[in-house]
Amino acid sequence: RKRLGPFDLISRSFSNEPYFNLKTKKRDGQQVPTPVWFVLQSDGTYIVLANINSGKVKRIRNFPETQAALCNWRGAVYGPWVALTAILIEQSDDFLKLFRSKYGLQFHIFEWASRISGKYKERQFIQLKEYL
Repeated sequence: RKRLGPFDLISRSFSNEPYFNLKTKKRDGQQVPTPVWFVLQSDGTYIVLANINSGKVKRIRNFPETQAALCNWRGAVYGPWVALTAILIEQSDDFLKLFRSKYGLQFHIFEWASRISGKYKERQFIQLKEYL
């Protein structure tokens, strides 16, 4: 019988949750927590959507080592922190379908607002994998 590792546990517990808190590292070593929407891919990795000019994307470019924990919409953590590796990836229609399916009307409103504000083309997808 295969022993479950921390990433297996997070995959199971995170999949139906609406938010997790993503911690990214600044140059001075300080950790910056940010509540984010996420979707689980069939390969067991997570996808997070962010603005390409956001602080978390800039920090991930410098330090791909991240941590995630379940949280509420305000960022209050209620689960254990798990070490992950973040990779900036190209946009995919499959990712958008996953977000639309999971978040429904809320995501459609978000997309509409990003089109109106001109931020629609500033999207950056982040893939989170088990930290190796």
